[in-house]
Amino acid sequence: MCSFTFFQRVSRAFHDHSSHFKLVVLCTVSGGGLLAYAEAASSGTINDKKVLVLGTGWAGTSFLKNLNNPRYEVQKKVDFQFSEAECVKIDAENRKVYCRSSVENNLKEKEEFVLDYDYLIIAVGANVNTFNTPGVVENCLFLKEVEDAQKIRRAVIDCFERASLPNVSEEDKMRILHFAVVGGGPTGVEFAASLHDFVNEDLVKLYPKIKDFVKITLLEAGDHILGMFDKRITAFAEEKFRRDGINVKTGSMVVKVSEKEISTKEMKNGGKISAIPYGMAVWSTGIGTRPFIKDFMEQIGQANRRAVATDEWLRVEGCDNVYALGDCATINQRKVMEDISSIFKKADKDNSGTLTVREFQEVIDDICERYPQVELYLKNKQMSSIADLLKESKEDGENESVELNIEELKTALSNVDSQMKFLPATAQVASQQGAYLAKCFNRMEECERNPEGPLRFRGEGRHRFKPFRYKHFGQFAPLGGEQTAAQLPGDWVSIGRSTQWLWYSVYASKQVSWRTRALVVSDWTRRFIFGRDSSQI
Repeated sequence: MCSFTFFQRVSRAFHDHSSHFKLVVLCTVSGGGLLAYAEAASSGTINDKKVLVLGTGWAGTSFLKNLNNPRYEVQKKVDFQFSEAECVKIDAENRKVYCRSSVENNLKEKEEFVLDYDYLIIAVGANVNTFNTPGVVENCLFLKEVEDAQKIRRAVIDCFERASLPNVSEEDKMRILHFAVVGGGPTGVEFAASLHDFVNEDLVKLYPKIKDFVKITLLEAGDHILGMFDKRITAFAEEKFRRDGINVKTGSMVVKVSEKEISTKEMKNGGKISAIPYGMAVWSTGIGTRPFIKDFMEQIGQANRRAVATDEWLRVEGCDNVYALGDCATINQRKVMEDISSIFKKADKDNSGTLTVREFQEVIDDICERYPQVELYLKNKQMSSIADLLKESKEDGENESVELNIEELKTALSNVDSQMKFLPATAQVASQQGAYLAKCFNRMEECERNPEGPLRFRGEGRHRFKPFRYKHFGQFAPLGGEQTAAQLPGDWVSIGRSTQWLWYSVYASKQVSWRTRALVVSDWTRRFIFGRDSSQI
């Protein structure tokens, strides 16, 4: 089993060290997901802890990969056992997780078991969001799990096989070989491009008589595909798809999916309803909440939220020992105006009732670290320092002589919170969160003694850790035909074959093991030199 190598690697990271953690558990919640756990004998100390990690995607894997505290007390011989299972319930009050095996026994029943924890890391990703569109669940394929990719591959081959039967009419062949992709975001665009390459470079060699019946349609409700990218990338992608023969229908919202037709509503032209015959439909738009996560959110008073709310340290609000990261969670960034009185009091050391620039400057680093929207606001306003912001509220006087009372400070910072933004649901965010949280666990004892975080404006001392800060390294959109578009920091846009190899290098670097990286690179190199191998289909 390929996963075994990874877990062995994690095990070796703990060997020959001492710690206060004695159990690490991993569990995914895909259809037929993997539950893997490793248990070590207790050292007998009262400080032994169990860390339970739900999910082995980008966030969970990144957490484990970077968890290397040399103080962990785990025995040398750690036996990993693997079971296919899914998490069905989290009991936050009693610190237990209920799991169900995905493998039926001889009695056609599924085994259930319970795991307890001291620290729970929730990194289970998200479900597909169908927006309650009729027929989507019953008739569409999705792009969330490994099993989804396997189903899609089989479905594509089945379409070609059915269209090759001698008694199938040309009209039916056109329908069967019409592949519809719903969603013009990065995932939908990449899939449509990859499907085009797969069909035109592989399948046409095996099914040459029906190649002219193949059609790929990309449906997007917005005005353009890749709406979150630079307009130059959007225009290039739409033009490339047009040249490749991929039909891009923008302004088309799917309202119903039947067994053989997709009904779309035109966002313009009076909302006209059209029916599109198809052979295979892939739904790639929107993310939703998993059922057991909804139940957990109800337990902790977050029933009305889209995702689990955490603080800036990725700790679930209302649960001191539970953390959530990746697509299933969202950081509830604290607003400056909620703490403005505490900030003023902390900065006004002489209790004069007014703040000078110098007094405010002494706490500005902590403010920017605790409330990143302040730094972003200054940058967007092209202000070099907090003094410029304070001076803007009082036009008279030199910078150092500007003094503000509490109401004037509120006025100066009144628009800062408008800069707060939610993080995108991407692998880049999840991976960084996993690495950050592992670093916190690695330094938990050290930072307990010597806190490194910003000032506690409500309370004394400093926070134990620095808050999580996402660093955006750009985004890629593979467009097929060995071409990729990239939007990198600094408004740098790159499009073409060279960008494809940049994408390859980034993708390869994110693999778990060096062995996997080498295999990925060798496969790409072999394909580049000798072409795709259709015999592997």
